[in-house]
Amino acid sequence: MTTQPFRLVIISGRSGSGKSTVLNTLEDAGFTCIDNLPPPMLPELVRWMAASASNREVAVCIDVRVSSEGITELPDILASLPNAIKAEVLFLDADESILLQRFSATRRKHPLTNDHLSLAEAIDHEAQLLSSIANRADLKIDTSLLSLQELREQVKEKLIAKPKGLSLQFLSFGFKHGIPKDADLVFDVRCLPNPFWDKSLRQYTGRDQPIQEFLQKETSVNEMFDDIVRFVTRWLPEYENNQRSYLTVAIGCTGGQHRSVYLVEQLTATFKAQHPSTQIRHRDMGNDH
Repeated sequence: MTTQPFRLVIISGRSGSGKSTVLNTLEDAGFTCIDNLPPPMLPELVRWMAASASNREVAVCIDVRVSSEGITELPDILASLPNAIKAEVLFLDADESILLQRFSATRRKHPLTNDHLSLAEAIDHEAQLLSSIANRADLKIDTSLLSLQELREQVKEKLIAKPKGLSLQFLSFGFKHGIPKDADLVFDVRCLPNPFWDKSLRQYTGRDQPIQEFLQKETSVNEMFDDIVRFVTRWLPEYENNQRSYLTVAIGCTGGQHRSVYLVEQLTATFKAQHPSTQIRHRDMGNDH
């Protein structure tokens, strides 16, 4: 009987970014989940789980709650794990203003606040402590604008029902709402003709036929589309050869309603032919305020 490969998912990120929701979602999916593990204990846990645990899927949440100093050692600890075990690192984050709102709403104490460190200062300091883990992450999720249900769905799509090979996602967004923290490649399409200035088109989105017909007639839009297709096609194999598990290509216009949505729809349709697991997400569509 073939032994199921051991799978280790490390969850980290700033406090208030949704780590508990992710851990609960993975536990519901059958993972053995461990919260708030001190980083130095990870190698021993891996040895024990790999040798004797019946469940071969393990998720571990590691952050600043136990040791704000020890957390900086996590990348080196991960590098020291046996070659047969490749940890997948999921890093969660959100805009500082959103994190401030969440802590204010829940009235929970941030793990780094004290008599000398305010909540805003603690959130900023935590980002510095976690920077090496964020840089090491295989997958990043920006939860700033996600509901709990949307976060659960992303975890199910990207971790639980994980496709083989590299997972490609096209994401539309509006620069007025900020650049997505989880984007790997960002293309700025604000230079393209904007349907927003036609009052008869303003109510539609890039998924609607009137906008599609407007943009399809524009030479610059078609050239931008062709250039992005060529770029992603050229470099996607290199990302796959580099053992990347996820690649998020973000397309941004001003409000995230028309141009970026249209291009993301077209790009997804194009790449799905060769990459059936290609995913699509419109971050700001319907959020133009």
